[in-house]
Amino acid sequence: MKYLEIPIEVNGSVEDARLETYILDTPVERIQIKKRPMIVICPGGGYEKLSYREGEPIAMQFLAKGYHACVLRYSVAPARYPVPLLELGQVMRIIHSHAEEWRVNTDQIIVSGSSAGGHLAGCAATMAENKPNAAILGYAVTRGEDVQMCESTAPDVISAVTEETCPCFVFATCNDQLVAVENSVNFLQALAQKGVTFESHIYAYGPHGFSTGDTSVQNREIPLCSRVPDWVEDSIGWLKDVLGDFGENTMTEPVCKAHVSGDYDTFLSWDCTFGYLRNYAGAETVMTPFLAWLEANKDMLAEKIGPAAQELVRKNGMEGLYFMADSRSFREILNHTGMTKAEKQQIEEALEKNS
Repeated sequence: MKYLEIPIEVNGSVEDARLETYILDTPVERIQIKKRPMIVICPGGGYEKLSYREGEPIAMQFLAKGYHACVLRYSVAPARYPVPLLELGQVMRIIHSHAEEWRVNTDQIIVSGSSAGGHLAGCAATMAENKPNAAILGYAVTRGEDVQMCESTAPDVISAVTEETCPCFVFATCNDQLVAVENSVNFLQALAQKGVTFESHIYAYGPHGFSTGDTSVQNREIPLCSRVPDWVEDSIGWLKDVLGDFGENTMTEPVCKAHVSGDYDTFLSWDCTFGYLRNYAGAETVMTPFLAWLEANKDMLAEKIGPAAQELVRKNGMEGLYFMADSRSFREILNHTGMTKAEKQQIEEALEKNS
């Protein structure tokens, strides 16, 4: 492994701002891994200081799973926001410029942060010009009024969530007495409203700032849910789902898309929800004949979906079927129709032409 310290400097940076970089050896003649993901870790500290417990200990966990890792010692007081976000932007440029040398897969760059560092990771996920491919937010400060208590010039993250926000993994504890759990819950709600893929673990109890939850960094006398340390393994499993896993010579394809449906893609497809396509004017040439067919065959389709759909169609006709079908992908609805693969492919191609 190679360890590098790289000075970070933007307008307003403090003198010791730096990137602590851990680059794993990747001997391609012996291991079938050509490039690795990179995780950028942003410790917490209320934008007043930086917690070392939330830096290197977390980096070591991801290194053990085959990820390159780096810890951003971003500028804190007297530096003011947006200096930390600008520094994170510089880090992204550094990683891209050294991608070949360090053997980094630039489609698999993750930003992780704890507490105020979670706010910074949230800003990267929602506002940065060069967004990461995924973000991990631990007991993060996201609500405007809580953010203001840390840094008066820093923005609310929740209101910044858009369809362009990258997939997020969020964890916290219910009884965090420093950063209320609503910071995480409200952020998750915003992600859901924009269709952004996320995974969340809200543990029953535990203090603020537990880092990995391991006894090497957390006082064993302080009550902590026994499952809190699982967030590391769970987040790595989630990253494999949304970014891909190590495969032979390359990374595998993700099994989970960045959005929960195709409604947020720039083109129409059968991954869009049935309700979205049914109400979208640009899909009329495809959906109008299909809806006519559906009305004539609603009982058959309801039977294939299940007893609840049958009962709704019996009571409410087509409106009952729409109630059951609108939130499902068009792909799933087509799979219940008995159409051949070629017929479904024709519909897919017609949707793309109408995008």
